[in-house]
Amino acid sequence: MDVNVTYLTLGGHVEVHKYSYLYFIIILTAYFFIICSNGTIVYIIWFHQNLHEPMYIFIAALLINSVLFSTVIYPKLLIDFLSEKQIISYSACLLQYFMFYSFGGSEFLLLLGMAYDRYVSICKPLQYPTIMKKTTVCIFLAVAWLLPAAEVVASVIMSLNRKLCNFTLKGIFCNNSIQKLHCVPSRTISIYGVFILINVALLPLLFILFTYVKIFSVTYRSSREVRKKAAETCLPHLLVLINFSLLCTYEIINIRLESNIPTVARFLMTLQLILYHPVFNPIIYGLKMKEIHKHLKRLLKKK
Repeated sequence: MDVNVTYLTLGGHVEVHKYSYLYFIIILTAYFFIICSNGTIVYIIWFHQNLHEPMYIFIAALLINSVLFSTVIYPKLLIDFLSEKQIISYSACLLQYFMFYSFGGSEFLLLLGMAYDRYVSICKPLQYPTIMKKTTVCIFLAVAWLLPAAEVVASVIMSLNRKLCNFTLKGIFCNNSIQKLHCVPSRTISIYGVFILINVALLPLLFILFTYVKIFSVTYRSSREVRKKAAETCLPHLLVLINFSLLCTYEIINIRLESNIPTVARFLMTLQLILYHPVFNPIIYGLKMKEIHKHLKRLLKKK
C-alpha cells in the first residue's frame, strides 16, 4: 500500500459543520493561552538567575513539553474545524501518533525528574549539590525526551506497511486506535505497546509515588517550617501528576478496553484530555510556586 495516497477519516467529530466556528474559537483561544502562559513562565525562569536551579529547569522543560504536545494536535484540529472533510493521510497520522505518545511519555519522565529532585532536596539536603549537578539534570532531560521517542518510533515502523481494512478513526486525532484499522491485528504491536506503557508511564508513576511517600514520611517528623516548604514545592507537582494521570487513565481505558462510549461523550472527554493539562500547568506553577509567582506579579505590574 502506498501510504502517501491513503487517507483516513477522523470520525470522532460531533456536528462539526454546525458548530465549526464555535469549536475553532475555543481551540484557537486555548492554544493562544497555552503558548502565552507557558511561554511567559519559561521566560521568567530563563531570565532570572535565581531560578536557574534544577527544580525550575524541570518546570520549564515540562511547560515546553506541554506546548509541543499541544502543537501536535491543535493546528490540525483548527484546520479540520474549517474543512469540508476531516481527513488525514496515513503517513501524517503515524507522525501525529508518534509525537503524541513521545511527548506524553516525556511528561511522565519529566515529572519523575522533578520528584527525584524534591526527594534529594528534602531527604538528603547535604548531598543535594553533589547529586543534582548540571550534568545530572541534562541526563534527566535527555532521557525524558529521547527514551519515549526511541520506543514509540519502533511501534510506528511496525505499523508503517501493514494493510488497512478500515479507514475511519473514532477519534479527532491519531492515537493508539490506529491499530484497529489493520486488517489483521498484530499481537506483537499490542504487546510492545504494553511494554512502552509500563516503561514510560507505570514505572515512572510508581517511582514518583515512592519518592513522595518518602518525602512526606521525612517531613512528618520534621519541624513545621520544613513541612511548609515541602508542601509549597511538592503540592504543585502532585496536582499536575494527578491531573495528567487521570486523563491518561481515561485514554488507556477508552482505547485498550474498546469502551462503547457514545460519540458525544468521547468527543467531550477527548477535548478535556487535550485542553486541561497544558492549560492547567502554567496556572498551577504560576500561582503555587512562590518564586515564580513573585516574578510573574512584577512582570505584570511593569506592563
